[in-house]
Amino acid sequence: MQRAATPNIAPAVTPAQRRATARQERVERRREQRVLRNLPPAQRAARRQKFEQARQQRAQQRLQQQQTQQQAQPSARVNATASAGPANPRLRRNGQPRITPQASRQGRFAGAFAARHGTIAANAAASVNAARWQRISARRAWRAGHRANFVAWYGPVFWPYAYSDIFDYTFWPSGYDEGYWYYAYDDFVDGVYYGEYGPPEEYVGSIEAAPGGGGSNNAQRPTYTAVQNLCRQPGNGITAWPIAEIDSKIGLNAEQKKLLGDVQSAGQRAAEVFKQTCPSENAYPLTPPGRLASMTGRLDATLQAVETVRPPLEAFYSSLSDEQKERFNEIGPGKNVANNSEAREALPDDARKCGENKPGLTNLPIEQIEDTVKPDAKQQTALDALGEATVKAVGVLQAACPSETPLTPPGRLQAIETRLRAMVDAANTVKQPLGDFYASLTPEQKARFNRMGRDLTVGQAN
Repeated sequence: MQRAATPNIAPAVTPAQRRATARQERVERRREQRVLRNLPPAQRAARRQKFEQARQQRAQQRLQQQQTQQQAQPSARVNATASAGPANPRLRRNGQPRITPQASRQGRFAGAFAARHGTIAANAAASVNAARWQRISARRAWRAGHRANFVAWYGPVFWPYAYSDIFDYTFWPSGYDEGYWYYAYDDFVDGVYYGEYGPPEEYVGSIEAAPGGGGSNNAQRPTYTAVQNLCRQPGNGITAWPIAEIDSKIGLNAEQKKLLGDVQSAGQRAAEVFKQTCPSENAYPLTPPGRLASMTGRLDATLQAVETVRPPLEAFYSSLSDEQKERFNEIGPGKNVANNSEAREALPDDARKCGENKPGLTNLPIEQIEDTVKPDAKQQTALDALGEATVKAVGVLQAACPSETPLTPPGRLQAIETRLRAMVDAANTVKQPLGDFYASLTPEQKARFNRMGRDLTVGQAN
């Protein structure tokens, strides 16, 4: 008996339609910028918020249209992973509903920030040029008058600017985006499962492709030479403090100068640890367990740097008078950063709701792993254990949420240490279940899992 031919069904959104949508958004954003430039400064924040709401409404309308088309064509592929999924693309293998893009975007630590900046992949093309600065180091961003963002990957190197960031943030938190640590938590979890590519943009919001460094914007891998240059110079950070400026503005006595020198020397010792955390040539981590081990090494080095510097910093800070402490707190990256519009934006209220469920981090990767490797019954049990461990790991991060920014440099460094310990604990929570699940896979399944982030990115771009 001949098998009936499978009808060819057009995708809900074609590449041409995506490009047309992106062009429309670019035109609209240029119009918005013209309007904002012609408004008095006091009125720009309110109008900018209205523009953001309008973009979200357009995005929601497009999403609803796509869902309507998909319901009319149930055999069409919803995304790059649906072809490997169950007969009903809206259900998992166990019959449970699959997470929707909207629920995924909202169910992340930085969900409120993604909503603030625009929430669907169609907006990404319109924002690439404006967001380029968000993938560079803090000091380069400051020179351009922008606040710095969390950068998750430089090719195979996780958190490439960690050394600089932890010390720059300690003294100049106003120079960093309010969502820095929220993106850091999201990108940490994403990095384990998707690597440098990140999850599909429609599930995270287009803005996350820039600050976090995931998504197709960062898919090109740097050369080995570039990676090694970064490793040999982990960042200026504490070794390049404006020592002369601190001395002249604060007015240090001989003992205080010595204590400040102790802090700088501790920073130099800490920098040596970072040089050992980058992969050697032809040894880039290509598997999820390998990535997790590499990421944990970076986190351990960062934590060790904080532990090395915090005692001498506390001793130096304690030696200052109240007047000197206030002068010390005034030293920053520049007025152009402190006074720009980004610095005046309020932290979204929803970003403080760290205790809520995070299905965008706990459900989405497990569903996509399931679709990608098609586990058998025994492997499914191991995957379920990995899912439970992921929930626990996210819970550890939730307990160390950045609910506020301490007012003193020692207090901020202490908060950083707490958050780093949470990330290390989260990594250790996932380590064994991830290793067990990976070991249970066949070579073909491992290859699919290894390439999941890249294949999903390529699948979305096509």
